[in-house]
Amino acid sequence: MARKPDSAAVAAKREREKRMVSEMIELFCRKNHGCRADGLCPACAELEAYARARSEKCPFMEGKTFCSNCRVHCYKPEMRERIREVMRFSGPRMIFHHPVAAIRHVVETRAEQRRLRKGSLS
Repeated sequence: MARKPDSAAVAAKREREKRMVSEMIELFCRKNHGCRADGLCPACAELEAYARARSEKCPFMEGKTFCSNCRVHCYKPEMRERIREVMRFSGPRMIFHHPVAAIRHVVETRAEQRRLRKGSLS
């Protein structure tokens, strides 16, 4: 089943998410695998391609904030564990590498958590 074309806002959100996951994987790879800015190790390159493909095909992009808040987990279990490891490592360090994006992430996460709590109380 083909995905319907994105609105400009959803397309921008999709690209922002793909860019952020790539930056987080790059940071993880550089600090844990010794890779330089000119490329990723094969395992991290595979994870990045997989994560970007999942974002590209996500039918819930318009309404979701982050994959961790999604009700449908489309990652294979192995890849899900690998991306969790990257997020646990890179997430706290993003404030030093991409402060605006990191602050935006915290604000959006908190807003989503409040929205989800209100929805469960109804």
